[in-house]
Amino acid sequence: MTEPVVYLQEVEAGIVQVTMQDRLHKNTFSEALMSGLSQAFKTIQANTHYKVVILTGYENYFASGGTQEGLLAIYEGKSTFADGHFYGLALDCQLPVIAAMQGHGIGGGFVLGLFADFIILSRESVYTTNFMKYGFTPGMGATYIVPKKLGFSLAEELLLTANTYRGAELEKRGVPFPVLPREKVKDYALTLARQIAEKPRVSLITLKEHLVAPLREQLPKIIEQELAMHQATFHQDEVRERINSLFGTI
Repeated sequence: MTEPVVYLQEVEAGIVQVTMQDRLHKNTFSEALMSGLSQAFKTIQANTHYKVVILTGYENYFASGGTQEGLLAIYEGKSTFADGHFYGLALDCQLPVIAAMQGHGIGGGFVLGLFADFIILSRESVYTTNFMKYGFTPGMGATYIVPKKLGFSLAEELLLTANTYRGAELEKRGVPFPVLPREKVKDYALTLARQIAEKPRVSLITLKEHLVAPLREQLPKIIEQELAMHQATFHQDEVRERINSLFGTI
């Protein structure tokens, strides 16, 4: 049997793990991955037993951002990054979400993890908001959530330069979440999930709703602004050339 691209499993009582494992596309945002994630979070939303979610990837990959075909479709005006709103799944989830980013988080893949309530990075892995490498401005709420989670100065550096950073380097730069050896990330996430799952489900949902309310309120306005910037920046010939020549290079 072919393993699912997105695998949902209750690993312990009240703790559900969503594993992205699109090995064919290295966890880029393929149609299968996006629809699988959306369905997984719908399943979680409908379950009244779960208390906490662990979102993770496979081997060296957490999530790798848009596919080449997807980026070219945006360039051609056939779609936008906002279609489906799947990037906000962790933020919209009523339960606390832990992003166990054991592998590379690239572009929108890194942003996807930053919308979680808890973030754990791997020292060996690469993290980048590399939108500007292709010549277009960031999307997926990156201009809002990256400064919120990493601080303005570091976020401005990441977003404007599109440089890549190992988790160990981000640890030295003072990112406010754990950075661990790759083999320890998932164990740390499970320990954290157990601490959360000890609490009453209603209390967890109520507190998360309160804590993330400002983010949920602000995000739609940010998305509108990012889409407007895309109208100005995404349809340049140079962007198409960069997507065709640079895609797949971190």
